[in-house]
Amino acid sequence: MDNLNLSEIKVVFMDIGGVLLSNGWGHESRQKAAEFFGFDYEEMNVLHNFIYNVFEIGGVSLDDYLDTVVFHVPRDFTRADFKAFMYAQSVELPDMLAWAKSWKKNTALPVFALSNESKEINAYRIATFRLHDLFDGFFSSCYLGLRKPNPKIFQTVMEIVQAKPQECIYFDDRLMLVNAAKKLGINGIHHQSFEATKKIIENII
Repeated sequence: MDNLNLSEIKVVFMDIGGVLLSNGWGHESRQKAAEFFGFDYEEMNVLHNFIYNVFEIGGVSLDDYLDTVVFHVPRDFTRADFKAFMYAQSVELPDMLAWAKSWKKNTALPVFALSNESKEINAYRIATFRLHDLFDGFFSSCYLGLRKPNPKIFQTVMEIVQAKPQECIYFDDRLMLVNAAKKLGINGIHHQSFEATKKIIENII
């Protein structure tokens, strides 16, 4: 990484979906849901795109989201079954989470999640995958009322932890979000593989 001075790093920020776990409710999961439950994906996706930004910043609950996107017409499946399917889409990605938890035991560096996640799915993922073993706190869009790539979310978390941009390192699998962080002077790292990210983290002093 050009101009990356790891000796200045005081805080680690990390996305969850695409780095540690699968995405919570991405388009692949929605397509699988449409196929599994037998409804029109395109119709559902139009409604999803209409409300999802509000859902991810905590503006509406999971039940409100489902009322708009799925259960606006009678269905031959239950809300409970659909929620169970949604939660089941979250799976641990190979290697990264287990290694990061082990590394965290041996560092004094604060590590925070910085992710776009809806409240109920976020809570499920934190509990199910024991993310408290890695993260000291969760800067999730549903709690902050802001979504990446809004620069305000990065500015807000830096103010909360009282760290300068050059003292922060941020890992995300989406280059657009990495670049949004970089524009503010944060050390943004495009997570592309376990080995590459592991090497960078191990070299933080």
